[in-house]
Amino acid sequence: MDGIESSAAPTGPPGDTGTSRHAVSRRRFMVYSLAASTLTIAAPLACDTSPAQGSEPARGPSDVLVTGADEEMLVLEVTQANKIVVRLPRVEVGQGITTAVAMMIAEELDARLADVEIPLADARTKGNQYTGGSNSVVSLYGPARRLAATARARLVTAAARRWHLPAWTLRTGDTTVIAPDGRTATFGSLSASAARIRRTSVSAKPKPASRHKVIGRPTTRIDARDIVTGKAKYTGDLSVAGAKPTVVARPPTLGGKLLSVDDRAARALPGVHAVVKVPGGVAVVAESFHHAFQARDALRIKWAPGPLASLSDAQIRSRLKAAVPHLGAPPRGSTQVEAEFEFAFVSHAPMEVLTAIADVRAHKAEIWFSSQTPTDARDSIASATGLPASAVTVHVLRGGGSFGRRLNFDAAIEAALISKATHRPVKLMWSRGDDTRHGRMRPASHHRFRASHAGGKVVAFGHAMAEVGESHGKKGTASQAAFVRPGRVQAAGPLPSDSGLYDFGRLSGDSGGIELAIPLGAWRSVGSGTVRTAEEIVVDEIARSLGKDPVAFRRTALRSKTVTAVLDKAAAAGNWGRAMPDGHAQGVAVHEEYGSCVACLAEIDATDPKHPRVTKVVMAADVGTAVNPRGLEAQLMGTAVDGISTVLQAGLHIDRGAVREGSFADFQWARQRHAPLHFEAHIMPSQGEPGGAGELGVPAASGAVANAYARATGTRPRRFPVNF
Repeated sequence: MDGIESSAAPTGPPGDTGTSRHAVSRRRFMVYSLAASTLTIAAPLACDTSPAQGSEPARGPSDVLVTGADEEMLVLEVTQANKIVVRLPRVEVGQGITTAVAMMIAEELDARLADVEIPLADARTKGNQYTGGSNSVVSLYGPARRLAATARARLVTAAARRWHLPAWTLRTGDTTVIAPDGRTATFGSLSASAARIRRTSVSAKPKPASRHKVIGRPTTRIDARDIVTGKAKYTGDLSVAGAKPTVVARPPTLGGKLLSVDDRAARALPGVHAVVKVPGGVAVVAESFHHAFQARDALRIKWAPGPLASLSDAQIRSRLKAAVPHLGAPPRGSTQVEAEFEFAFVSHAPMEVLTAIADVRAHKAEIWFSSQTPTDARDSIASATGLPASAVTVHVLRGGGSFGRRLNFDAAIEAALISKATHRPVKLMWSRGDDTRHGRMRPASHHRFRASHAGGKVVAFGHAMAEVGESHGKKGTASQAAFVRPGRVQAAGPLPSDSGLYDFGRLSGDSGGIELAIPLGAWRSVGSGTVRTAEEIVVDEIARSLGKDPVAFRRTALRSKTVTAVLDKAAAAGNWGRAMPDGHAQGVAVHEEYGSCVACLAEIDATDPKHPRVTKVVMAADVGTAVNPRGLEAQLMGTAVDGISTVLQAGLHIDRGAVREGSFADFQWARQRHAPLHFEAHIMPSQGEPGGAGELGVPAASGAVANAYARATGTRPRRFPVNF
């Protein structure tokens, strides 16, 4: 394995002392040629460690590079069939990361996008395969481009030697090298000779942004046709030899315990292969899911109630409120704006239910499922089955949505335990009801605010909060699967944002919490989805107290010119302040995170306050270089639906230790009839390093919808969703 050095100093963002971007320093970068009969090269990925439990992943500069085993790298191969294959150490769960990486590769190689293939890598023994924290494009942008630029330099050098021409006279396009006299050679035909190149005759540096033809161009997803035609394969579509459909009977309450089971009627039904006890209940393995569900319903089970059987929403809310730390005394002579907010538990509810295939043998195991944390999943599966991690193979598959749910791997561990107990491969599916009632959820939280203003300016801003944390007793499936879960308390820090989004004088805050035996997980935008939503509602109420327009007030208080710019864009594009009929109103909110920022303007029809309809959403975002603006627009559209859902109608109730909701029939996620009639996204031009975008829009959309509802109804909503 040989290395070629190239130096790179990516162009930073335009000067803006108010916006936090990636401070990328000049560094040396090694690209490795791997021993192969085709051109196969590898680039080390940024050394982004997996986040600690209860925290979000680090979002610092991705310029700390590692060298070492091939498993730690992003590997590109040019095949003899003229395909460029990059096995991605991230998971595709609908966010479009495979398309974004394919665009980076196609850009630097001058390849056809259709010739770039991005399969998902299996779980590795080393390196970072964490997909989350809106960090994928950020961490892959440099390595992927430099990898492809190096491949292009070698291919051009190989063609120059074949044709005995100066390398600088050759050009590339459509996955071919082209000579001045019109001769062409496909990358595939040059791959073997390029693999032997040790020193290139042309630069191996990535292109400057001014020469980009693919990056920054709105592009349809490379897997769009496969998805809509059913060609794309999800876990439930796989046929693994001998793997039989499996479901689990679960207790009626959270954490309920199995006392006894009479399985005679179930075993007597046709198509039933096995019935076994597992930590979460009783599993049924059958010839089809129809047979499995029939047999599950035929089980006669006695359950002991779970540890929360005496608790319902009212008690949980009361305990949360009591756990919120007190705010200090306000400055003398100031006027106070005070508010308290409650946020309900929320299910992740990805469209594809959790499914995992497991084949556990005496000395090895093989698992297939969609995972955002495959290396941690492998280690936990090994621990649960008593196998060494080296004996466990995890195949990562695309997922039909996640929103943080596939950070955890409850279903995979359960499938592995069932396979081990039944001595056969199984295909386990959690039904919608299984995941809604027993899966992971965003924790409920309570927030207390006090904003103090004097002389027309906020001089102090206090925010204290408490949220539910997950308590753990005996080791079991749930605890082993809890890779990412909110901690009992959040670290106190400057509020309303880590960077001090507003000039609000003295910032203060603390946090507390209560521990309950409830399965929790990181939900899209994690803490910001509630913290920043509540803060943006308070900002509107401060403006009202001061007699100022919400947009005008934000413009005077925002620290960042970049955030102000997206606010101005959304306000102008959405015609902020236009006259509206009674019961209709506009709302606005902003958010800054992941090295990016966004503003949202929402319009609502609340003439029927119990059935409000968001009619229009306008968003403006600055994410640095937007690799695929069309993908970014889709992400923002999704966050708008998240905001509509969690603010207006979607939440989970706890009734005597049980989750009341069980499907989309009662977990009221926004349907098409609730989606805005008009949506538009404005992507601010930038040549800066990419920032994160997948979770960025949730707080802004949620805050804008809440503020629009408040103005339309003349109320001050304090509990979300408002229909609770």
